[in-house]
Amino acid sequence: MSGSTFPVRLVTAVGLVIAVAMAACTAVPGDSAGPDTASPALAASPVVTASPVVTASPVVTASPSPAVTPSPVATAGPTPEPTVAGVDAPPDALLAAEGGDPVLGALGTYTWSHAGMDSGSDAPWQWGTPMTVGAGEPLTVSFLPAIEIESWHAVYVPARAGPENAISLGDGTGAPAFLAPDVGKWTVAVGITFLAGGGEGTYSWQLDVR
Repeated sequence: MSGSTFPVRLVTAVGLVIAVAMAACTAVPGDSAGPDTASPALAASPVVTASPVVTASPVVTASPSPAVTPSPVATAGPTPEPTVAGVDAPPDALLAAEGGDPVLGALGTYTWSHAGMDSGSDAPWQWGTPMTVGAGEPLTVSFLPAIEIESWHAVYVPARAGPENAISLGDGTGAPAFLAPDVGKWTVAVGITFLAGGGEGTYSWQLDVR
């Protein structure tokens, strides 16, 4: 080998090394001789939305209805027969002033006998039926149905007072007749004894004497 060829081979070898190195630096990473296959794209997973939680409603059980007890039906008692004045009780008594309308008196205690039937009532003192008259005005008592009487007596007391300390207005036989008391409010009571054992009765009026 001559001395002139060694330097040429050395230079050639050095140049080859440099070329290889430069090729390595410019190569794109991942490039290969095979076909360029792209990595498959990752498909987005579907969004899962949570379903609302359904809570079961509590079961309502109906309470048993209380038993209804029927109310007792009130049965009417026997209806008392009406009292007929002059038949099973004393007749009605009517007090009247001259020219005025007669006023029915309140019947108090009485005994009565008619057609073989006896009846009676022990009533409390009656204040009487209201009536307006003039002081000293003549008053008369009549009966319905009409009946004969044996005797009568009339008294008066302050209105709504008891029979104690009653003041006489008169007494007699036949149809009762007397004068009204002085101005004021009075209870006038007229006691009657009926003829032929018919019994007795007391009638009352509450007079407003003006």
